Amino acid sequence: MNTKVKLLLPAFALTMALFGNIAILGDPFDVGALIMGGVMCVLIGYAHIVVNRFFSHGDKFIVSIASILPVIGIAVIYRLDPATAIKQVLWFIIGISAYMALVIILPDLKRFASLKYVYLVLTLVFMGMATFIGKEIYGAKNWVDLGFVSFQPSEFGKIFFVFYLASSLKNYTDLKSLVEPGAVVVISLGFMIFQKDLGSAMIFSFISISMLYVATSRLKYLLGALGAGALGAVASWAIFSHIQKRVMIWRDPWPYASNESYQIVQGLYAISSGGLFGSGLYQGFPGYIPVNKSDYIFAVIVEELGVVFALGIMVLYFILFFRSIRAALSATSPFTTLLAVGFSVMIAMQVIVIIGGVYNMIPLTGITLPLVSYGGTSMLTVFFCLGIVQKISEEV
Repeated sequence: MNTKVKLLLPAFALTMALFGNIAILGDPFDVGALIMGGVMCVLIGYAHIVVNRFFSHGDKFIVSIASILPVIGIAVIYRLDPATAIKQVLWFIIGISAYMALVIILPDLKRFASLKYVYLVLTLVFMGMATFIGKEIYGAKNWVDLGFVSFQPSEFGKIFFVFYLASSLKNYTDLKSLVEPGAVVVISLGFMIFQKDLGSAMIFSFISISMLYVATSRLKYLLGALGAGALGAVASWAIFSHIQKRVMIWRDPWPYASNESYQIVQGLYAISSGGLFGSGLYQGFPGYIPVNKSDYIFAVIVEELGVVFALGIMVLYFILFFRSIRAALSATSPFTTLLAVGFSVMIAMQVIVIIGGVYNMIPLTGITLPLVSYGGTSMLTVFFCLGIVQKISEEV
């Protein structure tokens, strides 16, 4: 049995196990769940054929993990709300299509290294958009509603931000060459703070620090950036009452369990009731968890599928990060190395921030779990990032 088939079989088995279980537990028997499972298998198989057959030099594991994680998310969303799951399947189709299109269509990525100021303009536009025309949801002003579509501009801003830093830092020579990218980082973080988007600010900070260290290899820059980030976090806490409240309920959620920390407490109850192996699909009480299809889907997974299953998801994210960093190490130019590092850290930090928030290990932020939570903007941008990493992994 060759490697391609070995990578496909676990994805097919998990897909049919999840959707088959949902179909059996439905009352009456849910044929729609089996159809959705079959559709997911076809999409996963097609993506594997395109990437592994026609672009055999690239990483074989990235596309596999990028297929398995959405299966888990869509299955859990289907258990919560079949209509929403259908929308998520459509976003999965768009996302995986974008992933394959990037691998097929994009020429050598090094050709895009000279477009620094294009990325600069797009970064500032998308980072600042919600500050001026955004609407506030769950305390953060990070959504823009154009009437026919609503989206988070910062999700697209992350992509251009990484491209800008990669094109700017690839020619690092001395401290003076860091002045411009440093200013862009400060402005971008300023937009996130004014939008009260603490989670995105944390992610942008770690992207910047990681790419800075990879580009310069200077420990003093790394320590200086970490120190500046810590001071910025303290200043943000002192200025904004919204951030003070988040820290307050993080430190001690129980006195506020019926109001400010209701979401945190319900998530912790769900996690504790699930135990090692979960209560089983349809046996939990996810309706008590606010925002259970997006921000808090991980708590639903732990409650009904168990801590062991949740640890498996975290292992998948770790492998995805490892393979992405491996692509960065094998890249043939500083620009593509920095791109792979930036996108890898972006996805990894998003996982750490939301899972840490659900477990109340860090202050809760409104971040989606990549490829698992409901959200079209997040699904599309993560697949775009992974498509770029997949393309970089083919460099020889």
